[in-house]
Amino acid sequence: MTDERTVLSVEGLKKYFPIRRGILRRLVGNVKAVDDVSFKIAHGETLSLVGESGCGKTTTSRCILRAIRPTAGAIRFRTDQQRNVDVAGLSRTELRPLRRQMQMIFQDPFSSLNPRMTISDIIGEPLLVNGVGDLAERRKRVAELLDLVQLPLAYMNRYPHAFSGGQRQRIGIARALALNPALIVADEPVSALDVSVQAQIINLLLELQERLGLSYLFVAHDLSVVKHVSHRVAVMYVGRIVEMAPTEALYRTPRHPYTEALLSAVPVPDPRKRAKRIVLAGQVADPSRVPPGCAFHPRCRYAVERCRAEIPQLQPVEGGGSVACHRAGELALAGVAADG
Repeated sequence: MTDERTVLSVEGLKKYFPIRRGILRRLVGNVKAVDDVSFKIAHGETLSLVGESGCGKTTTSRCILRAIRPTAGAIRFRTDQQRNVDVAGLSRTELRPLRRQMQMIFQDPFSSLNPRMTISDIIGEPLLVNGVGDLAERRKRVAELLDLVQLPLAYMNRYPHAFSGGQRQRIGIARALALNPALIVADEPVSALDVSVQAQIINLLLELQERLGLSYLFVAHDLSVVKHVSHRVAVMYVGRIVEMAPTEALYRTPRHPYTEALLSAVPVPDPRKRAKRIVLAGQVADPSRVPPGCAFHPRCRYAVERCRAEIPQLQPVEGGGSVACHRAGELALAGVAADG
């Protein structure tokens, strides 16, 4: 990945939430929601962040968009003027012009739309807030966006309650595209939809990416969806990336035991190819009391003494990926076909 093609570069990102107790609200610890996360996204690429609930993937995405301020680390975004800007250190005023270039698609397509506004007003609101065009120009742009997400122009003056979940998500996508962003953060964009509708929205996102050259950070927990939309996949566990690889390589030959366990739950149509389901013991580690060594070791069937004492670092492996596991070079883990 060349620097010229890199849209987003995240380096050593951390987000700690303080734990305070007592009358004096003394600091007694931190919830390490995101702990030293690094990755890059190229122009026209989709990187998916996957993992169980509470692993820190949504917090990571919110830090990137500066919905919350990170504790440490750099978030370098390439602007439309081809400048690399560290979003993490900008003030609210400095962030404002960058908001146009980074947009979000939300998980719930109903709660993210104002029920008192028409579809025309919802999609046109980013244009109005940023002072783009007059009323006639904004309505023309809304019409273009509706056509882009394959919705009839007759829907412009209707309200969100009149639409199905899939149609509402298309409206949310149109709103995200209103200002021609370079980066879209999609936070579980299809998890609230029926399976048949999920496929339609995924296909729409892929079509828009090819047509507009968009870059996606796709946050999800369903690996059966992720494999159809991603160029690369990053697996998170308790605030850290434990494995990152091109999609096909990760699905066929996972290098981390946690990735293997997640892949064992992916449905495969052919019964002869189904892997035995790996049921992990215990619960996801508490990010305010992360176990010593590898955070996954209390649930890992391959753990050895080194895993309990030493934190593994991301190391490059064959196939263009990286993994944080002391035993990655000696384990032969089961995967699934990326097109299965």
